[in-house]
Amino acid sequence: MSEKLPSRREALQLLHKSGCSENVIKHCKAVAKLAVEIAEKCKEKGLNVNIKLVEIGALLHDIGRAKTHSVNHVIVGAKIAEAYGLPKPIISIIKRHAGGGISMEEAEKLGWPKDIYIPQTLEEKIVSYADKLIDGAKRVPIEKTIKEFSEELPPDAVARLKKLHEEITNLIGDTNVYITISRKSIQSHPT
Repeated sequence: MSEKLPSRREALQLLHKSGCSENVIKHCKAVAKLAVEIAEKCKEKGLNVNIKLVEIGALLHDIGRAKTHSVNHVIVGAKIAEAYGLPKPIISIIKRHAGGGISMEEAEKLGWPKDIYIPQTLEEKIVSYADKLIDGAKRVPIEKTIKEFSEELPPDAVARLKKLHEEITNLIGDTNVYITISRKSIQSHPT
């Protein structure tokens, strides 16, 4: 297992090599872009965050979708990442990005190996959160995701997502991450 992070190019090559569709790759790129913007905001606030880990972890977070589109893509993705010898922090991001995290009880019901599936580190939380603000390759308000989660998932899962939202927005001092960062990127990246 290497501790060296792959480059952005290498991460994208791994997505292709694993068999991820172009739509999954576009999604991963959009999540990575937003996750880096959130990480940069955290850095501006004086938080210790590894922006490179956030970017590469976000690019690879859905590598398991090469094989399945069920919630099990996190387990499959972690196995693919291990097979490629990726660093443990990347594997943890992949394993812990689903929803606002998966509880041990939920993981047990899913038949997953005993492990922690709730984001623990700041980098894991940023990638998981950014993923909830991207639908396909488009940015969406957190309210849209919370509404969808409320229709499909148990209240505990929705509560974890809300907690993640509060934690990230409190860290960066902005409750409307989607709009603020979107406007910032539009201004700094004219099309």
